[in-house]
Amino acid sequence: MLVAFDFGLTNTDIVISKSNENHFHSFPTMEVNNEFISYIFDSININVKQVSHIAVTGGKSSDLDDNFNDIPIKKVNEVDAIGSGAIALYDIGTRPFVAVSAGTGTACVYFDGKKFNHLGGISVGGGTFQGLLKHLIMIKDEEDVEALAASGDRKHLDLLIGDVVNEIGSLHPEVTASNFAKARNLENLSPNDIAASVSNMIGEVIGTISYLNALLCNESEVFFLGRVTLNDVIKSGVEDRLKLANVTGLFKQNREYGNVLGALSYIQTK
Repeated sequence: MLVAFDFGLTNTDIVISKSNENHFHSFPTMEVNNEFISYIFDSININVKQVSHIAVTGGKSSDLDDNFNDIPIKKVNEVDAIGSGAIALYDIGTRPFVAVSAGTGTACVYFDGKKFNHLGGISVGGGTFQGLLKHLIMIKDEEDVEALAASGDRKHLDLLIGDVVNEIGSLHPEVTASNFAKARNLENLSPNDIAASVSNMIGEVIGTISYLNALLCNESEVFFLGRVTLNDVIKSGVEDRLKLANVTGLFKQNREYGNVLGALSYIQTK
C-alpha cells in the first residue's frame, strides 16, 4: 500500500493506492508532524503495517523525518507534485504543458518536455475568497457562498467595458472593466451581488494569470488543479478570461486532489 499527503494551507489531502485503486480523503490542516499523520491514519482506519512507502508534499512537509514508523518518507517538491499531478490526472504524457494549481493561493508550472519549471504564482486564491466574504457578508461556508453568488448579479457592482466605452479593441462590452467599482457609490449592497462579484473577481484574476503564462509558453491549454475551480461561479470567471486569449481551460474530476496525486506518482514511478 502506498500513501501520499499534500499538506495545503487549508486542507490536507490524502490518497491511498491499494490494489491499483486510489482512495481519497481530506482533513483540515493541522501542525505538520508525526502526530498529525498518526491521527489521519487512525481516522481512516489504515493499518500502518501494510504501508510500504509514504510521499509528502506541501506546507512544512520537508521538516518531517525521513521515516514514519520505519516507513520511508519521500519528500516531493511542490512544483514537481503539481506537474506530476497534472500528468497523472489528465494523462498528458511527455508533451509540454502549463498547469495551474488554484488552492489557498495560486501556482503556475510549465513542463518543457524534460523538467517542471515554476512560472511563479499569485496570492489570490481560495484563501482570499473565504477571507473577503467572511468579512463582507459574514459567511465563510463555501457551499453557502456559491449558492448566494449563483443567485446574485455582479453587474450591479462591477463596472463593465460597455458601461465606459463602446469597445476597446476586441473586448466585448460584457467584459469587466473594474471589479466592484460601482459599489463605491452604493449603500446596502445585496449579499448575493457581493458574493457574485467577489467570486467572479477571484476567477478573473486566476484566469488572467493562467492565460498570460500559457501565451508566454506558447501553449493554448491550461490544466487546472485545486479546489477553487470546483466553485462554478469562480470557474466561469476563469473561463471567461481564458476566452479573451483563445486559451482553453481543462477541469477534470478529482482535480482538487491533483497535487497529492503528483506526490503519489513520484513514488510509483521513481
